[in-house]
Amino acid sequence: QVQLVESGGGLVQAGGSLRLACAASGYTFSNYAMGWFRQAPGKEREFVAAISSNGDNTYYGDSVKGRFTISKDNAKNTGYLQMNRLKPEDTAVYYCTAGRRFLPLESDYWGQGTQVTVSS
Repeated sequence: QVQLVESGGGLVQAGGSLRLACAASGYTFSNYAMGWFRQAPGKEREFVAAISSNGDNTYYGDSVKGRFTISKDNAKNTGYLQMNRLKPEDTAVYYCTAGRRFLPLESDYWGQGTQVTVSS
C-alpha cells in the first residue's frame, strides 16, 4: 500500500523557517518524482515544488522560488521541503505527491497534508 505521510508543519512567525518531511512507503521511492502542493482555505490548490527521481533536477513555483528548497533522500525514502523567509501568504495545508514523471509532474499518490501557519 502506497503511503505518503507529511510532518513538520506548525506555527511560525513571518520571516521564520520550517522544514517539512514526507515519509514514503509502499513503492520504490528512488524511481519516482516527488512534488509539493499547498492549499489555503477558500483558495485553489497551488503548485509549490517538484524534484526528479534521483534528486538532480528541481522546479519551483514563482511564489516560493528563492525561499523554498525541495530535496529527497532516497536512502531514507523521505522527501523534504525547506521553507525560509516565510510569509503569511504561505499559510496553507501542504501536501506531498509521488509520480513517474518529473516534468510535466505526475502526482499519482498524495499524502494527507500538514498545516503550516505563518503569523504576522
